[in-house]
Amino acid sequence: MTTPQVQRLGAEEFILVTTFRRSGEGVPTPVWVVPLRDGDRIGFYTTMGTGKTKRMRHTPRVLVQPCSRTGTPTPGTVPVQATAEMVQAGPEFEEVQAAVRAKYGWQARVFRVLGTLAGRRKKLSYGDVVVLVRPEEDVAA
Repeated sequence: MTTPQVQRLGAEEFILVTTFRRSGEGVPTPVWVVPLRDGDRIGFYTTMGTGKTKRMRHTPRVLVQPCSRTGTPTPGTVPVQATAEMVQAGPEFEEVQAAVRAKYGWQARVFRVLGTLAGRRKKLSYGDVVVLVRPEEDVAA
């Protein structure tokens, strides 16, 4: 996948990330997305212990596709095969966290508060893992 294609994917407001159960069944989840400075990857943050992080620990294979806030794939787009890597500290973690705050502004702040409150019930720490996604094939025009 070319850098401009990855950057376009990172410029989307939401992407649908499909992770896979051990059975091979895909589980799609809409997430906020930001491009990484290296130009080859996109990123998002989530919470360790959620279903998607458990599935990504089993297999880093994911599909990504532009979508609406509700997870409806954007017409005319196709899922792109990708590899996900989870990180919990370091420069890439900080880069994605800062980029999400910059791109989503007040929405990111509101979701941070709501996620933190909801996570307390389940003893989870909202936004404690960043997922770096490297798309592997061309995006259909």
